[in-house]
Formats: sequence, C-alpha cells, structure tokens
Amino acid sequence: MVDLSVGTPVDEVPPAVRAALSSVAEQPGYPYVAGTPELRATAAEALKRRYGASGVSADAVLPTIGSKELVAWLPTLLGVRPGEIVAIPELAYPTYEVGAAIAGATVQRLAPGQPPAAGTRLVWLNSPSNPTGRVSPLAELRAAVAAARSVGAVVAADECYLSLYWSSDEVPISVLHPAVHDGRLDGLLAVHSLSKSSNLAGYRAGFVAGDAALVARLLAVRRHAGMIVSRPVQAAMTAALGEDDHVAVQRSRYAARREVLLAAVGAAGFTVDHSRAGLYLWVTRDEPCRQTLRWFAERGILVAPGDFYGPSGGRHVRLALTATDERIATAAARLALRAP
Repeated sequence: MVDLSVGTPVDEVPPAVRAALSSVAEQPGYPYVAGTPELRATAAEALKRRYGASGVSADAVLPTIGSKELVAWLPTLLGVRPGEIVAIPELAYPTYEVGAAIAGATVQRLAPGQPPAAGTRLVWLNSPSNPTGRVSPLAELRAAVAAARSVGAVVAADECYLSLYWSSDEVPISVLHPAVHDGRLDGLLAVHSLSKSSNLAGYRAGFVAGDAALVARLLAVRRHAGMIVSRPVQAAMTAALGEDDHVAVQRSRYAARREVLLAAVGAAGFTVDHSRAGLYLWVTRDEPCRQTLRWFAERGILVAPGDFYGPSGGRHVRLALTATDERIATAAARLALRAP
C-alpha cells in the first residue's frame, strides 16, 4: 500500500539541526517556557526575512510543543467560554473543531469571504489550506482581519505551509505582513510549525507570534500548565530558523513529487482543485468521496476522504506529497496501469 493519507515528513532532518539538538543535551534544569532569547529573536528575524512580517518583536514569539497542541488548546488558553463562537474554515484540519469542543464553544464554519457572527471570540484562518491547498489572496486576508476585529474576535492564522508554494504568481501571505494588518498587530496571532519546512515533525517544534499582549497572556497560563518545549528542541529550532537553504531544498523535493503525482491523477481522469501550495492535492471526479477512496484503495493507494475535513468536502479526496520518491513513483505507475 502506498500511504498518501497523512502529511508525515519522510526526509532527513538537516545535519546542522541534529547537531544543535545534541549540543545542549547535557544541560540540567528546566527550560524557559518563553523560549531562550536566541530562539525568540531568531524566530522574529525569520518571520521578517522569509515572509516580510516586519514589526514582530522577540517578546511577541512563544515556542509551542508543535502546532497541533496550540491549535487544540488555544480557545481554552484565550478564555473562550462555553457557548461562545469559534469560527473555522469551511474545510478545515479537524483539530480546530476539537479545540473549540474542548472549550465548550460553538463552531461556525466560514466559506472564503464570509464574515463571522456577532459574539465570535476566535477566528481561524489557514492559508495555504489543509486540505485544499488554496491560497488566500491579500484582499481576502485584509477583509477577514477587518471582519474579525469588527466583532471583537482574535484572529489566529495557521501558517504551517507558508513556505511551500509552487507558483510565483500565488505566493502565500502571512497575516503578520504589514500589507494585511496596516501596522496593527493587536488581536493577531500566527501559528508556525517546523514539521514540514524543516522535517521536524517528531521534534514537536512550533511557535506562535503576533500581538505581544496576547502572547504574554498565553505565556502566563502555559508556564503553570507545564507546556514547555525541551531545551534541546529549542536549540534545534534556533538552528532551523537561522538559515533558509534547507527550506528551499525541501520545497524542491516536494515540488518534484507534486509534478509526478499531479500528472498521474490527471491522466487517470481526475480534476485537481486549488492545490496551489502546501503538501496536498485536492482531487475529485465528482462522485462521493468514499467511492473515490475505494477506487484508490483497490489500486494499492491510501488517500484521505474529503468529508473528514467538513461536509462540503464530500466529493473530494486528499493526496499527500509527503512520501518518498519511490512511493510517489509507485503510486503514479499504479494509476497509469489501472487508469480508465
């Protein structure tokens, strides 16, 4: 079976990152929940250098135990109460909804461009999207931030795939870019992960940045809740965020795999919607997604059903690019042999 159902990185951790991890392994004592000064400063510099997110200070960065942990607990950490509204994308990574459920909040699914309801406390954005690979244009991000502010909601942008784009015509934009927020970071948080860009999924290495006051609130709770990134992982994160060459290498690996898989599913009679960035192909032939899933399974390829990400995904499946070159080539060969 070729497993294209999950976005689990399979490539090596950069040697410099591995060296940084082991360099502090013998240090005793509890690490800083806030992160080392070097990590926070390096993350802020990386946001500016890689994504043009100027104006983010080092004290507005907080390391997290991967990004999934923060996504699941952010509504609770922000004090969202039972019955209040957490808005999530119409098609979304399931942990957004899980996080709202943990806090007892009500979930509102928003189509692109749809404003949140009055009383919404938290609005999740996700560009590039998981599962669709859709890139939100600048005007849409600006409107989403303005709409959230108009109802007093915090905006949390999941930007885990921001560095993985395939066209210079559709480069994803961070919510922390001045073109989006016009110099006002209040009420804005961006969630970043090193799992995909630096292959650090097993390290549990992520961070949140943006509004310094909100970050301070999160820190005040997290230090008492034991939400601490280990000292070796903090060193590894600092190394990974300090240079960009390995990110470009990883992007090129995924781009090559994407081209192979994109051609194969097209030749097999499928349409690929969106999928302009990120690590997935959003695939359909306009039939119930479980029927499509079965079709792939019969050919030895495991994919994810679109309805897992929301009701409107019921006629799509998601294919991940996070498999080895050999596995991607095998999937393409099987599609070519069994194509209608």
